[in-house]
Amino acid sequence: MPLIVLDGIDGCGKSTQIELLAKRLEALGRAHRRLREPGGTALGEAQRRILLDPATKACPEAELFGYLQARAQLCREVIAPALAAGEVVLLDRFYFSTIAYQAYGLGLPQPEVRAAIRLATGGIVPELALWFDVDPAEAARRRARARAGEDRIEARGLDYLRKVHDGFAEMASAGEMVRVDAGLPPADIAKVVWGAVIPLIG
Repeated sequence: MPLIVLDGIDGCGKSTQIELLAKRLEALGRAHRRLREPGGTALGEAQRRILLDPATKACPEAELFGYLQARAQLCREVIAPALAAGEVVLLDRFYFSTIAYQAYGLGLPQPEVRAAIRLATGGIVPELALWFDVDPAEAARRRARARAGEDRIEARGLDYLRKVHDGFAEMASAGEMVRVDAGLPPADIAKVVWGAVIPLIG
């Protein structure tokens, strides 16, 4: 069964769409697992709290390895066994975020970042990676309406998030991801997502 990734900056609507997709698979009786990064394991959830805490001080390299640590554990403890058992795995963020946030956003060298990603994932790659494209300013407005306060990454501001957005855009242009217009109504986005997923699950 496939690994399907939904990715993009916070406020793009990916979490809403992954929930809708999971419900659709459940209605069809398809075995599936819904996961998030960082997270999905005890180690990953602990790293998530550290990495997103505004009080955390981490240099770009330390931040990178924090995400990779969580990812390595998730891939080996959860994702690989789930795929081997025939489950559809729905993943909220994956290594595309690392490339966008830490390479494009923080300026870490992309070849080294990609090499570290390959080690962390053990070669796991998704059958489908969807990028939910939304303007960073609009994403910030959505986040402000949805919750109070910003996490450590969001607090870096719009200039940083525009670099992140450009990273996702370049990966989509290179064919690594499929762009989804996140400005559409949620129901229309769900149709686009399902149209991309259905060929993978039969």
